Amino acid sequence: METLVLVLDLVGTFVFALSGATLGVRRRLDLFGVLVLSLAAATAGGMTRDVLIGATPVAALSDWRYPAIALSAGLITFVWAPAIERLQQPVRMFDAMGLALFAVAGTQKALAFGVPPPMAAGLGMLTGIGGGIARDVLLAQVPLVLRADLYAVAALAGGAVVALGHWLQWPATPCAIAGALLCFGLRMMALRFGWQLPIALQSGGDGEPPDAMR
Repeated sequence: METLVLVLDLVGTFVFALSGATLGVRRRLDLFGVLVLSLAAATAGGMTRDVLIGATPVAALSDWRYPAIALSAGLITFVWAPAIERLQQPVRMFDAMGLALFAVAGTQKALAFGVPPPMAAGLGMLTGIGGGIARDVLLAQVPLVLRADLYAVAALAGGAVVALGHWLQWPATPCAIAGALLCFGLRMMALRFGWQLPIALQSGGDGEPPDAMR
């Protein structure tokens, strides 16, 4: 189980770092900015999870592989930026893969530390969306996970599958695969068909905020 969580964490670190670095290149950040963004996107979610469950020292700070993988992905993106920029769909797939892998790995690690299944699923979601929140905050924009495309919902669904499997005492590996596939599938379907959760109407019913809150 520990090996499975580690593999998922490291693969998720790479694909999230690649996604974060790509956004940095699009915003025309310099090399340092791209590397910082890739590191934040790849490690923020896992660091938050580890602090909350008491898994110290935090893996992203104590294991050299996490920053090394994140910075390598950022450097690759920076050097081959023109080629990466032409790969819009693969970049979206990388982000969805990172979300799925982090959500599943986060849930698995929380369960291994004795966290109850419902809370473990929530921590898995936090692991998946934490990097995206950190990335978007550094770019001074409202985090994507809070505004569109079933991002956090997909992560929660993937974590819930893993948590449910643990509660029912099903084999961990098939549950992890099923959770990752569900999360990835929901995210890609949301991107493909524009699926979103309902948005509350403001006064006047036009979806705009009322004047007093602008």
